[in-house]
Amino acid sequence: MSESKKKSRNVLIVGSGGREHALCWKICQSSFVQNVYVAPGNGGTFFHNVSIGSDDIFALRDFAKSHECLTIVGPEAPLAQGIVDVFQKDNLPIFGPTREQARLETSKAYAKDFMKRNSIPSPDFRIFENAEEAIDFAHRKQGEVVVKADGLASGKGVFVCDSTDEAEAAIRTILTERSFGSAGDRVVIEEKLVGHELSLIAICDGRKALPFGTAVDHKRALDGNKGPNTGGMGAFSPAPGMDNHATNEMTRSIILPAVEKSGFPGFLYAGLMISSDEKKPMVLEFNARLGDPETEVILPRLESDLLLLTDSVSHGESVMNLNISWKTNVCTAVVMCAEGYPRKPRIGDRIHGIDKAELFPNVLIFHSGTSKSDSEFVTQSGRALCVAGEGDDYPTATQRAYEAANAISWRGEHHRKDICSLSAS
Repeated sequence: MSESKKKSRNVLIVGSGGREHALCWKICQSSFVQNVYVAPGNGGTFFHNVSIGSDDIFALRDFAKSHECLTIVGPEAPLAQGIVDVFQKDNLPIFGPTREQARLETSKAYAKDFMKRNSIPSPDFRIFENAEEAIDFAHRKQGEVVVKADGLASGKGVFVCDSTDEAEAAIRTILTERSFGSAGDRVVIEEKLVGHELSLIAICDGRKALPFGTAVDHKRALDGNKGPNTGGMGAFSPAPGMDNHATNEMTRSIILPAVEKSGFPGFLYAGLMISSDEKKPMVLEFNARLGDPETEVILPRLESDLLLLTDSVSHGESVMNLNISWKTNVCTAVVMCAEGYPRKPRIGDRIHGIDKAELFPNVLIFHSGTSKSDSEFVTQSGRALCVAGEGDDYPTATQRAYEAANAISWRGEHHRKDICSLSAS
């Protein structure tokens, strides 16, 4: 936002997870914020919560209009419903892509075809609607494939397979058992790559893109990258080896072509695989918004005013005019989960020790799935808390995160013990 246009803003943040708590926390630090509302929010954002579901896009529109808000969309589901399209019809400022532009995330088949058409490096793939044809293809690849439900599945619709039995089970889970509903009308079967993964996020204006942080996310439920995929069990930022040169180059070669061909505005997230033979990075997925828990380790490192950045882009200014500055530290976050997560999480358990953990130095507690009842926090979904530690190096930041996490407890709580360890990254 240019100096002449700077003024106090009301902000509406859509969503209820740790990403939205982190957005609320960061926006509240702006010198230009007036009021912050989170719809529907969670236990950590309760002072700011509005009782409107993140999928009730017309009620959100009416609220944003009556309160003159800049709206920032956190999760993918409202984007898939077309919340940006609805807001734009009423000329309401909103930060995020349209429904069509969000297809880079909401349909893996669309995204794979898009990348192929536009020469964006990505693993080889095939798309299937018939389970037997998909299984036959997986067998011909000796089962060493990645099987993905086409649509949105809350991070749980991806299966990394090492055998034909695993591949067949994944395909039947999606196409035959319909475990993900209409999101599993099709499957994408990809070449399985070997290397290390990282997340690259950029802030985009529909024409250009600037880097907005890197991170490493841990998707598997169990230590040593074992168990089923989840929405994310922890993360750390920045990704090792991603200096300014590497980050700028990947933004230029991967993010920018996607933005130029789609007109994408907002936060564009690329999940990348750097193969062990050091070839060019390959895009595993695009997300049409900030990641979770990546947001919880990236925003603590951001020095710039997030409200000014998002407000400028939502009002048509070029990202090339933005000044984005970062701290030199690192951040590690550990996700604390309810019993049974990711399959059938138990909810409603009272959480103990948050007040104690909040007193630890260089620690931030982001609520991902909690509510507040009788002055106590209780678990409300599978991923309940995200505990972030900051430090000058990875070991220090990680130790701080775990010390604070170990001060918090509830029945059946579990978390990974190897976030940011060499074996996990």
